[in-house]
Amino acid sequence: MSAVETVRSTAPRTRRALIVALVIVAALLLAYVRADKPVIVTQAVITGLLTGGVYGLVAMGLTLIFGVLDVVNFAHGAFLALALFLTYGLVQVTGLHPYLALLIAVPVMFCLGWVLQYAVLNRAMGRPLQNQLLITLGFSLLVENALLLFLGGDPRTVSLPGNRGLPVLGAVADLSRVLAFAAALVLAGVLYLLLRRTRIGTGIRAVAANRQGAALVGVDVRRIYALTFALGTACAGAAGTLVAPFTTVEPTAGQLFNITAFVVVVLGGMGNVLGALAGGLIIGLTEQLGGIYLPGQSPLLPVFIVFVLVLFLRPQGLFGRAS
Repeated sequence: MSAVETVRSTAPRTRRALIVALVIVAALLLAYVRADKPVIVTQAVITGLLTGGVYGLVAMGLTLIFGVLDVVNFAHGAFLALALFLTYGLVQVTGLHPYLALLIAVPVMFCLGWVLQYAVLNRAMGRPLQNQLLITLGFSLLVENALLLFLGGDPRTVSLPGNRGLPVLGAVADLSRVLAFAAALVLAGVLYLLLRRTRIGTGIRAVAANRQGAALVGVDVRRIYALTFALGTACAGAAGTLVAPFTTVEPTAGQLFNITAFVVVVLGGMGNVLGALAGGLIIGLTEQLGGIYLPGQSPLLPVFIVFVLVLFLRPQGLFGRAS
């Protein structure tokens, strides 16, 4: 691609990013005007950004799987719930710091994703789409009901040692949310570098672009499928561990994250990893600012309003390419 073509392809995305930024700034200014106390808006912005970072990490795993395998993974939220229980168990049994459980939870979820994809889902690749959708839905039901059957439905909590509120611009940010946000950004950066700067990432991008062409030049497509699904599952596992200190641990805990992740993926553009991170931050802000614009309503209401608007105005997502 020539320099001129590169500039031409980048310019529309830059314009869209600028428009999105201007809309967010306008929404923030209006919120400050409407709010009785400016600190309420500041608190909503801080909480929204911190939560949005985790949403972005969950959605990155989901959009990575879709971008490479063309599979909508309905089990993504169930894997997050499984990681929640794994983190809870590690903390209760060993006394391990909740965020050090990442060192165990992420590899375990990676291996689980690899085995499930390679042993089960791979057999349905290339067959009708509904076969793959039903398999992932089956994974979801199996995981949630197994957790309910063997561990019960009683809600549990994970305590973070030394958790406290940190003053930020007059508002308060919980240390657990700050650490989760920072870790989510680091993991997102690692995933991006893996995809862009390594041979494995080159193989993944090649299969995503043209699986037949990738196979012709020697890429093991089945192995890439398994690796990609494992990476996506590991992202869900990491997110589950990160939110454990401020989320109720129960078998259905992943359902809300699953719904939100689908919205984020569509907003950022299906298959767009960076778009998923940006979409997560936008949805986090929307969820929190919605309480100011629509007091007394569900926090998901403004999220779905934005979702519907994007579907009408730009179905391929804010940062996706037109097909």
